[in-house]
Parts: sequence; C-alpha cells; structure tokens
Amino acid sequence: MAYNVTLIPGDGVGPEVTEATKRVLEATGVKFNWEIGEVGSYAMEKYDTPLPAYVIESVKKNKVALKGPVTTPVGSGFRSVNVALRKELELFVCLRPCKTYPGVPSRFKDIDLIMVRENLEDLYAGIEFEKGTPEAANLIKFIADAKKGAIRPDSGISIKPISEFRSKRIVKFAFDYARQYHRKKVTAVHKANIMKFSDGLFLACAREVAKDYPDIEFEDRIVDNMSMQLVQKPEAYDVLVAPNLYGDILSDLCAGLVGGLGVAPGANLSADLALFEATHGSAPKYTGMNKVNPMAMMLSGMLMLRHLGEKEAGDRVEKAVAAVIAEGKDVTYDFKPGAPDKAVGTSQVADAVIRKLQRK
Repeated sequence: MAYNVTLIPGDGVGPEVTEATKRVLEATGVKFNWEIGEVGSYAMEKYDTPLPAYVIESVKKNKVALKGPVTTPVGSGFRSVNVALRKELELFVCLRPCKTYPGVPSRFKDIDLIMVRENLEDLYAGIEFEKGTPEAANLIKFIADAKKGAIRPDSGISIKPISEFRSKRIVKFAFDYARQYHRKKVTAVHKANIMKFSDGLFLACAREVAKDYPDIEFEDRIVDNMSMQLVQKPEAYDVLVAPNLYGDILSDLCAGLVGGLGVAPGANLSADLALFEATHGSAPKYTGMNKVNPMAMMLSGMLMLRHLGEKEAGDRVEKAVAAVIAEGKDVTYDFKPGAPDKAVGTSQVADAVIRKLQRK
C-alpha cells in the first residue's frame, strides 16, 4: 500500500531539505504517492498568491502533508503562509518534541521535552489595528470610554483572544498525548498573574481538564519563571502546554537546549489532518548552496511515519539520524563549530542516513 501525502517543498532552503527527507523516507521501504503543492514566494510568482487553493484542497483530501520551511516577510508583504495553513485547516495543535542526541553540540544531556502549543488563538489570531487608522482610533476611544486605560493615539494594537473551548481542547490534547506516550507530567505555561482574563482563563481551563487525568501529574508555571527553570533544570519537566505566543518562544528555547533548530521537528494537527514540518525557517541566504542541516525535516518525517502507523520505519529513521550525528563525520556546519571546513552538505547528510537505514 502507498500513502497519499501532500508534499510542500516551501521556498528558500525548503526544497533542498524536503528532497533530502523525501529520499530518506523512501529508503525505509514505505511507499508514498507524493502530491506536490507550491506555496510561498515561488507560488506568489506563479499564482499571485502565496497559498493557492489547490494546496489546501490537497491536504484536506490526503489528510497528511510534509512541508518545507516558507519565508515570512518581516513587516511587509504577505502574511505568514504557516499561520494561514493552520487557520484554513484548523490545525489547532503545534507539537514540537525537543530531544538531545549524543554528538549534537549542546550544553545539556538527556533532555526529552514535548512542547504542545495552541495554534489558532492568542496574538497569532492576527487581529490587528494599524497605527493611525480610523479603526485603531475607534478602539482607543472605546477603551478610554470603558475606563480600561489610556492608549497613545500613535499606537498599533493587537488583540489577544483566549477562549474556553480552545484552551480546554489543547490542554486535553497534551494530557492525552502524555497518557499515550507514557509521560508523567504536564505543565501549563501562562502569565495569569498579569493577564487575568485571558491567561487566567487558560489556567482555569487547564486546572479543570487536569482533574480528568489523576494518573498524570499537573502543575503550572508563569512563563518568565518557566524560561529560567528550563535553563536551570530542564530534566524536571516533561510535557509543556501553552498558548500560542509562549509556546512559540519556549519551543525555540527548548530547541536551543538540545543543540539548535537543526534537530527540532514539528507537527501541526487537527482532529483528522496532520502537517509535518521542521521548526526552523527558510534561511533564504543559503538557498541552493547545499549547506543547511536537513535533520529537523527528517525527524519531522519520522513523526509522520509514526502518525501513519509505520512505527518501525519511524524508529529506524530516528536511529539512523542519531547514528550519523553520533559518528560526527557526515554532518553539516552547525555540528562542526570548530571545523566547518570538514562539514558536508544537505544531500550528503541524506546519503549518510540512507546508508545507515540500508545497513542490516
């Protein structure tokens, strides 16, 4: 049987790391029918939109997608394709495992954390009011009339919605994941001491959901304290669940603990759809240079295999990647900080992983 999967190469270095991952996944012996979907800057040139409708329909049809990184313009241009995909497909979970592999340059050892991030609310809901617009002026006046405080008239404003439904849903996912994968503790991250009606609601929902999981330890941490705790004693934590912005920041912090974004995979999930992608960005300055580390994308492919029920193949991919890292020979420049001239390229890493996969 072959699995129908939407393959989204992305832009920047996306096509290179996606091709390397595609080769590794096919080397497991699992069969795929790849349906290509173009997004980002390349799609903008071809279709006059960074996210063509046919890509959305392809993911809905196939239920599974593997996606390379996509450039998000800073301050101008089109909005994030990543955010748009999550909204269009109701991918309410962002799952980001952070695990140390021997041989990765890191200050820490034996870290195995799971970051569960709510994908659709918080500041990433994209409800914004531009400075100087009538809409911004009306909102500023409304806030002043409601005696909620004075906002400078030259302000841009972003709205941070947190709902009971989506808070309970993401926390329940975190507990279900912990139970399924034999995790021992879930920690809810928030700023409820300051934002009592948004983060406070998230925390209240987390506490309520936790009552249904007496077999799993539950605790909460204020986000600034959580950042310090992760650096001081990451071994004390297991599954973290957070609203969108905190989850975004902490997942990069956790990636830093395990050696960087080069080994940080990710998954975006709904009730029936799954999109797998590396945590890192598109690194456009390295486009076409066969230079960047494809392992985060390969590990995202590993998550996809396990999602498809191909656990044995997924385990083999993880072991092969780990073996290449531990050997330290066929790795990219980010794993050779003292000897970048001895690093290999993106495609050579794929070659090395495939050799490990094919070794009996």
